[in-house]
Amino acid sequence: MRASRGRERPLTVHHLNQLLLACSLVLLVAVAAVRISSRSGLPSLLVYLGIGVLMGQDGIGHVHFDNAELTQVIGYAALVVILAEGGLGTKWKEVRPALPAASALALVGVAVSVGVTATGAHYLTGLPWRQALIIGAVVSSTDAAAVFSVLRKIPLPARVTGTLEAESGFNDAPVVILVVAFSTAGPIDHWYVLVGEIALELAIGAAVGLAVGLLGSWGLRHVALPASGLYPIAVMAIAVTAYAAGALAHGSGFLAVYLASMVLGNAKLPHWPATRGFAEGLGWIAQIGMFVLLGLLVSPHELGDDVWPALVIGLVLTMVARPLSVVACLTPFRLPRSEQVLLSWAGLRGAVPIILATIPMVEGVDASRRIFNIVFVLVVVYTLIQGPTLPWVARTLGLGKSGEAADLGIESAPLERLRGHLLSVTIPEGSKMHGVEISELRLPAGSAVTLVVRDGKSFVPLPATALRRGDELLVVATDPVRDAAERRLRAVGRGGKLAGWLGTNGAEARS
Repeated sequence: MRASRGRERPLTVHHLNQLLLACSLVLLVAVAAVRISSRSGLPSLLVYLGIGVLMGQDGIGHVHFDNAELTQVIGYAALVVILAEGGLGTKWKEVRPALPAASALALVGVAVSVGVTATGAHYLTGLPWRQALIIGAVVSSTDAAAVFSVLRKIPLPARVTGTLEAESGFNDAPVVILVVAFSTAGPIDHWYVLVGEIALELAIGAAVGLAVGLLGSWGLRHVALPASGLYPIAVMAIAVTAYAAGALAHGSGFLAVYLASMVLGNAKLPHWPATRGFAEGLGWIAQIGMFVLLGLLVSPHELGDDVWPALVIGLVLTMVARPLSVVACLTPFRLPRSEQVLLSWAGLRGAVPIILATIPMVEGVDASRRIFNIVFVLVVVYTLIQGPTLPWVARTLGLGKSGEAADLGIESAPLERLRGHLLSVTIPEGSKMHGVEISELRLPAGSAVTLVVRDGKSFVPLPATALRRGDELLVVATDPVRDAAERRLRAVGRGGKLAGWLGTNGAEARS
C-alpha cells in the first residue's frame, strides 16, 4: 500500500543508510577526540559533551531532544557497561588493602559530602532544602568513567589508586538510593529507615555480585568454548546478569555488576587480553553514546542564570565537602597527609552526576530543570579544573612515580588436550627483565620459553639469549605450574635476575 499524503513515510533503506552514516561520523569524530583529550590531559567526557551540545538545538545540528526518561534509561545501561569495564581492570591485590578506606568513603564520606554540600547550597545560593539535598546527593558520587580514564594514565601509589577506583565503583549505589529518596514525593519518615534501606540494598547487591562473579569465573575456567571470540561476550554477559539479578532482588545492581566484574577480572580467565580489549571498546562506546546524549539534553541558552550557583556549590564541594569527607573517613587509617590531599583533589565528577540529575526530572520535582543545569555546569567547570591539574598535584605532593615500568602483559590461552597453557608475555619499557638471560628466569619445571618475537622477527631462544624491552615471549606451562610460572615472570619483571634473593615473589609492592 502507498502511504497517503500527510502521513509519515515508513523508514526505508535510504533512511537507514543516512542514520548509519551519521552515527559512524559521530563515532569517528569521538574517536579522534580521544587523541585530543589524551594529549591535552582533559577528560574525554568534556569533548563528548561538547559534541552533543554542538549537535543539539542550540548548536549546528539543531537536534531537539528533551526526553529525560530515555536519557536516564540509556545512561543506566551505559553505566553498567562502564562499571563492568572498570571492575574487569581493577586488580584485587591493589584494591584489597584499600577496601576499608574505600568503603568508608563510599558510605560515610558520601553522607558527609551530601550534608556539607546541601548546607552550602541552601545558605549560599538560597535553594530550598529539597533541591539542595538533591544536588548534594547527585554531586557526591565520584564518576567511575572519569576516575578510570584519568588515573590509569598517572603512576600513583597502589594504595591511592586502589582507594580511588574502589570508591568510584562503590559509591554509585548509595548515591542512587539517596537521589531517588530525595526525589520521591512526600517527606522521609525517619532517617534511620533510609539508612537501613541503603544497607540492605548494598548487602543484597554485594552478595549477588560476588555469587554471580564466582559462578561465572568457575564456569569459564572449566568449560572450553568453541571460539576464543566467545570469551569476551560471555564475560560481559555475566557482568550484565549480575546487574539484572541484583536489581531484581531489590538490591544494588551497580554494586553487583562492579563486584562481579572485579571477581572475573582477577580469575585468570582464558584469552584475557582479548576480553579486556573487548570490554574497553564497549566502555568507550558507552561513554561516547552517554556523553553525547547528555550533551543533546542540555540547552545552553538556559544555563546563564545557573552558572553562579553552580560555581558556588562546586567550590563548597571541592574545597570543603570533599576534603572533610576524606579527613573524617581516612584519618583512622593513618594515611599520610599528602595522600589525603591527593584523594581530596582526585574526587572527579563526570557523567554519573548528570545522569542522576535526570531522576528528579523524571519524578517531576519542582525546578528539576534548574537542578540539571546546575549539575551540568558544575561538572564541566570543575572537571576542566581538576582533570588536567591532577598529575601536577600528584608530582607536587611527591606521589607521582615517573618512569615506573608497567606490569608485564600476560595472555593465557588454554591447551585443553595437552592440559597446559600458552602464555604470551610482553616486556614493557622500564622492566627489569631487560638483560636477563633465558636460563636466569628459573621458571618452574614443566614450563619453558619456546619462542621470542623481537623487532617483528621470531626465533627459538637459547639458554644464553638475553631478553630486551619490547620482546614478546611465548611460554608453555603445564596446568599444575601455570600460576607459579606467571608469578615468577612477574617477579623477574620487577626485581630482575635477583628477584628471588631480593624477596620479590610476584606480589605488588606496597606503598
